[in-house]
Amino acid sequence: MAAQGKRSTGAAAKLRRLIKPVLIIGVVLALLGVLAITVLYKSIDIPNPNKDFETETTHVYYRGGHQEVGQFALQKRDRIPFAEMPQNVKDAVVAAEDRTFWTNGGIDIKGIIRAALSNAKGNDSQGASTITQQYVKILYLSSEHSYKRKIKEAIVAKKINKEMSKEEVLEGYLNTIYFGRGAYGIQAAAASWFHEDAKDLNLRQGVMLASILNNPTLYNPDNGKANAAALLDRMKRVLNGMVTMGKITQIEAADAGKQLPHFTSNRSGSVFSGQRGHAMSLVKSELLRLGVATESEIDGGGLKVYTTLDKKVMQADEDAINANRPSGLDQLHTAIANVEPGTGALRGFYGGQDYLKSQVNWALAGDKVGSSFKPFALAAGLTAGYSLKDSFDGNSPYYYNGQGTGVYVSNEDAGHDWGPVNLIKATEQSINSAFADLTMSIPDGPDKIRNTAYALGIPKYAKHGSVNNMFQSPGLENNSGIALGQATIAPVNMANAYASIANGGQAAKLYVIDKVVDRDGKVLYKHRTQTHEAISSDVAADVTYAMQQVIKSGTGTAAGALGRPAAGKTGTATSEDPNGGHDFTSSAWFVGFTPQLSTAVMYNRTGDRGQPLPLAGYISSEFGGHFPAMTWASAMREALDGEPVESLPAPAYVDGNAPETGHAPQPTKKPTCTGKQTPSQDNCVAPRKTATPTKTAKPTKTATATQSATPTTGPTKPTTKPTDPASTPPTGGPSGGGVPCGMIGSDHTTCPPNPRAVHTTSTP
Repeated sequence: MAAQGKRSTGAAAKLRRLIKPVLIIGVVLALLGVLAITVLYKSIDIPNPNKDFETETTHVYYRGGHQEVGQFALQKRDRIPFAEMPQNVKDAVVAAEDRTFWTNGGIDIKGIIRAALSNAKGNDSQGASTITQQYVKILYLSSEHSYKRKIKEAIVAKKINKEMSKEEVLEGYLNTIYFGRGAYGIQAAAASWFHEDAKDLNLRQGVMLASILNNPTLYNPDNGKANAAALLDRMKRVLNGMVTMGKITQIEAADAGKQLPHFTSNRSGSVFSGQRGHAMSLVKSELLRLGVATESEIDGGGLKVYTTLDKKVMQADEDAINANRPSGLDQLHTAIANVEPGTGALRGFYGGQDYLKSQVNWALAGDKVGSSFKPFALAAGLTAGYSLKDSFDGNSPYYYNGQGTGVYVSNEDAGHDWGPVNLIKATEQSINSAFADLTMSIPDGPDKIRNTAYALGIPKYAKHGSVNNMFQSPGLENNSGIALGQATIAPVNMANAYASIANGGQAAKLYVIDKVVDRDGKVLYKHRTQTHEAISSDVAADVTYAMQQVIKSGTGTAAGALGRPAAGKTGTATSEDPNGGHDFTSSAWFVGFTPQLSTAVMYNRTGDRGQPLPLAGYISSEFGGHFPAMTWASAMREALDGEPVESLPAPAYVDGNAPETGHAPQPTKKPTCTGKQTPSQDNCVAPRKTATPTKTAKPTKTATATQSATPTTGPTKPTTKPTDPASTPPTGGPSGGGVPCGMIGSDHTTCPPNPRAVHTTSTP
C-alpha cells in the first residue's frame, strides 16, 4: 500500500510539472492574441462607403464583347429615415437575421467560430454575421471569401457599434440590403413587390420581405412554386421568432403565416422584351448554376459577363421564324438553337414568344424528338460492326418478337413495304421498321443507342426543377423503341449532339458563358473547351453521308434551300390522346449541320395548361420536312451569309464484324404501293398479284414499346422478313398492343381508322 501511495504521489507531481509550462504558453498566446487584436483595432479605420456597389449593375455582352445583350438591374434605391420604417419590418428583420442585435457588441464570436469550422471542412460558405457585420460588408467591404476580410469585417463592426447607435445601424442596413428584383433597401423593395411605400407595409408584407433578404434566389416566389413554398415556410419561422421576442402574439403569427401576401408581377419592361429576356434569363440561370455569383452580385455587383451568343445568328433565327411560322396561332410554339461544332458554344437561339408574355423558353424545354433521334441509332449500329451497305427489314409491320404478335412498328399506312433496305436508304426515307430491326440486331441495342446519344451530348440525367433547363432529357428510356425518338430533348441539346457528328465524332460540352469579370477587372470565371471522342471519325463521316441523303432526296428536301453542303434529319412525334381518341402529331423537328454550325428547329403545340395538342389541322402540314425544314434553311442561310462554303467528309464505309448474319448488302428496292398511292405519287412499285391472303390473327395484348423495357433475354428475331402484302396486319388492334400510331419516330404520319391501332408510321 505504501508503495502504491508513493507511485500516485509521483505521478501527480509529474502531471503538475507538465501542466505548468502548458499554462504559461497558453497565457502568453492569449496575451499575444489580445495584443494583435488591439493593434489591428487601432490600425484599421472605418473605410469610406463602397460607392461602386451603390451604382454598378451587371452587363451582359454578345460574342466579342462589343455589343450588349442587356443589363440585369436598373438599380432601385431610395433611402428613407428610420422613423418612416414600420415597426413590424424592423422587428421581422431582427427576428430573421440577428435576434441579439439590440444587445450584442456588433459581432457574434460563436457564430464566427462556427462559420470558420464549417468553411474549413469545405462546406458552403457561411457568414454567421450579425446585422452590423452584414451592413459593414455591404457598405464598406468586398464580398471576397477570406479569413482576412472576416477579421477586418469584425473589427470594423466593433468600431461601427461604438460610433453609431443601434437605430442608425439598422436604418443603414434596411436602406442598403438587397431584397431581390433589383431592389436595394426597404423603400425600393416595397415599391417593387407591392407598389407601396415602406411605411404602409402590413405585417404579412413586412415579414415576406424580411424572409426574402436571407436568400433572394431561394426565397424568390418569381422563380416558381417550390420557391414560393420555401418562402412561406421561412415566413412562418420568422413569425415564430417574433412571437419569441414578444413582438407579436401567437394569433397574429398564425394569421400572417396562412399564405403569402399578394405581390405584383415581375415585369422588367423593354429591357427584357422579346428574345432578349430569354437570353438574360438563361445567362442568369447559368451564373447561379456555376456558382460564379449570387443573385445580389448579379444585380448589383458590377460584373461583366461575356457570352457565346452571336447577335447575327440570334437575328437570323428570329427572321427565319417570322418568315416561315404561320401567323395568328397562339398555341403554336417554335424554337431554334445553334451550336458551334468543336466548341459546344451556343451561338444563338429562338425561345418562342415574347419573354414578357411567357417565360417558357422552348429552346431549353423541348419536346419529343421523333425520328431526329435515328442518327444516334445509326452511329451505334456502325460502331457495333455494321456497314452503311448492310440491309435491314424495310417491310411493315416489324414485330419485335418475330412471331407476328405483340409489339410492332409500322411504316406509312401500316403497310408501306420497302423490302430489305441498306442503312443509307433507311435514313434517307426514315424507315421505322429498318431502325427497329437495327435496334434489335445490335447486342444490347437499346442500351448501346442510349449510351451513344449520351456520348454525343444528349444529357444523361433529367434534372427536374433545376434552375437550368439546358440539361434535361426525360423519357430517354432503355427500351426497344428508343431509336424512334420517344424522349423529350431540348433543341439546344439536339443541336449540340449533331454538332459532335459534324466535328468528326468529337463532342464538347454545351455552354453559353465564356468569361465573367468583376468591377476591378479580375476574371472570376473562364470557360475551357474540352472534347472527347464520342464516335470514331469514320463512323461520323458515314452518319453524315447518310444524313446528306435526307436533304438531297429524302424526307428533308426542303432544307436543300440552304444551297450549300449540309446533313440533317427530320423528326415528327405524336402524343397519346388522354381521352382515348386518335393519337396525334404534337411536335415536328428538323436538325442539321454544316461544318460551321449545327441547328435544331422545333415546332409544337400545347394548350393553356401545357398539355400537347394536335398540329394536324392547326397548321397546313405537321411534318418535320415542311415548316421545320424550311425554317432551318432560312435561319442557316442568313446565319452563314458571308461564311466560306465548306464541304462535308466523304463516306468511309466502315465495315466491321457484324454481330449477326442476315444483313448482307444488297440493292434497295422501291417500296411496294399500299393501294392508297399510285407509283407516280410516291415512287413505289405496284404490288404483285398473290393468292387471297389468309386471315391474320390479331396481335396479342402487350405493353407498348414506349413502356416496355427490353426483355432480359432479348426479343426473338424474325426468321423470315415480311415481304408479301398478305403479311400486312389488320388496321384494328387491341388497345395497348404496341406503339401508338405515330407515337415516336414518324416523319410523315397517317393514322389508321382505329385510334388505338398500335404502330408508328413513316413515309418518304
